[in-house]
Amino acid sequence: MNNGRELIEALNQIEKEKGISKDILLEAMENSLVAACKNEYGKADNIRVNIDRETGDVVVYAEKEVVEEVEDDVLEISLANARLRDIKCELGDIVHVEVTPRNFGRIAAQKAKQVVVQKIREEERKSLYHQYYDKERDIVTGIVQRYMGRNISINLGKVDTVLPEAEQVKGEYFQPTERIKLYVVEVKDTTKGPKITVSRTHPELVKRLFEYEVAEVRDGTVEICSISREAGSRTKIAVRSNNPDVDPVGACVGLNGSRVNAVVDELRGEKIDIVNWNEDPAVFIENALSPAKVVSVAVDEEEKTASVIVPDYQLSLAIGKEGQNARLAARLTGYKIDIKSESQASEEAFAEADGMEEDILMEADMEESVEMQENQDVEE
Repeated sequence: MNNGRELIEALNQIEKEKGISKDILLEAMENSLVAACKNEYGKADNIRVNIDRETGDVVVYAEKEVVEEVEDDVLEISLANARLRDIKCELGDIVHVEVTPRNFGRIAAQKAKQVVVQKIREEERKSLYHQYYDKERDIVTGIVQRYMGRNISINLGKVDTVLPEAEQVKGEYFQPTERIKLYVVEVKDTTKGPKITVSRTHPELVKRLFEYEVAEVRDGTVEICSISREAGSRTKIAVRSNNPDVDPVGACVGLNGSRVNAVVDELRGEKIDIVNWNEDPAVFIENALSPAKVVSVAVDEEEKTASVIVPDYQLSLAIGKEGQNARLAARLTGYKIDIKSESQASEEAFAEADGMEEDILMEADMEESVEMQENQDVEE
């Protein structure tokens, strides 16, 4: 190839600008040229192509086995002819015999261009996939482009994605060019590039936001043990500290609420309750029902149920609007929670006591009746 050095210079430039290895491109060209050579000249499977990594010169050669008597000159070479190329050749060795066709430089140039274009596309696609695959289950910043019906087109920098209606928080509305945080649920590799599934409703979005805002969460000093979320309305997170000198709730709240407020702002005003995790389920459930005060908690660990008694004036707060506080606490702890006020609990206790007293009286009446019947039978 007359312009072999120009090819190498061009590949060096591509490697520098695109980050695609020159060796990968040259290897792809060699494989492509082998196929072209076979199609053009009908050569056998022993054909190989080599591109000089310094000069860019292309050489086509055949791998032939050294034999005593040649039966197939395409695959074999005599020992005498082989030793004309290399005096050290022995029977059974493989020698390389150049068979570069005439005008092969033109074919090589055409193939080189095709391979470079195709390989650049493939490598850019792979690079993009790995770049975003590393962000799977993490958050990214996207720029709102436009609404497509009820879905939103989002630009993530080098690729575009769609935020579907199902992954949008009800009531949130974004302006074009607005920057928003998104949780990357999944990244798939496709022939058209990476397909990225994003969400604004996923509970892990809250966790990742706290990791970005709270250094103690990021370095593992404070651990987020569980999250329950009703996107756009309220989230509860349970935290614990791996350092006895660090208050996990205080670390997440921050000075004057600065840290939690930064997360709330990103979530457009969504309320966040931060509670202490505890290995004792009764204590954990009491914490989870915050801000409501709790009188007592009775837990059945096998059935994963809990009976909670709260002061009368705290009942509506413990249950929450439309049952939200109790529902989120149940998801956070993994327990089915039954909440009663002190009055309700007392009434049930009295009713149960009355029922037991009635049962005792009935039993006594039955015993007395039986005794009277027995006495009557004896008299007769």
